[in-house]
Amino acid sequence: MADEVVMLGFWPSPYSMRLRIALAEKGIKHEYKEEDVHNNKSPLLLKSNPVHKKVPILIHNGKPVSESLMALQYIDETWIDNAPLLPSDPYLRSQARFWADFVDNKVATFGRKVWMTKGDEQEAAKKGFLDCIELLEGELGEKPYFGGETLGFVDVALIPFYSWLSVYENFGNFSIEVERPEFVAWGKRCLQKESVSESLPDQQKLYDFVLQFKKRRGVE
Repeated sequence: MADEVVMLGFWPSPYSMRLRIALAEKGIKHEYKEEDVHNNKSPLLLKSNPVHKKVPILIHNGKPVSESLMALQYIDETWIDNAPLLPSDPYLRSQARFWADFVDNKVATFGRKVWMTKGDEQEAAKKGFLDCIELLEGELGEKPYFGGETLGFVDVALIPFYSWLSVYENFGNFSIEVERPEFVAWGKRCLQKESVSESLPDQQKLYDFVLQFKKRRGVE
């Protein structure tokens, strides 16, 4: 019996973008279902992730996997022969998981504060964000990708936030390319891959979405 793969996502979500990239990179046929996460979550979403009630969710042969990094690992371990994302060496695997966790706990947190705050709090968030990117540039080193010569787990975890650069820059009034050129060069390199470029939304579209989101929330 052929695998039945369904993905529930929300187009602006960087976490949803991760799964779209991984599925595309591995060439896994799947059905994508867009969710209205703010106003009308589907019964399938609520049934598949009753704890957090959020996307993305990967449903493989009727079995749901929630949380994007866990779903990425599941995808990698299930379709192990298709463009592996995690290295085979246990130590390198642990390091990849460490940096992916760093993206979630630091990069994502500071990035959100850049566009959601003002004044001193925003300045602190900008510094925190740029400091995180500097650490990631150090980890990347001279490699084309965090995975080495090929797109890897950390690349897939991080590149969706690259699509949010226009949001960070417009609201934060700074240039990430000026401050962290190696990071931007890495992002452009990733975008040369079809699995990435076709999975990330247009940056202007994301910026417009955030403008409307803040307006609805009454955030100036």
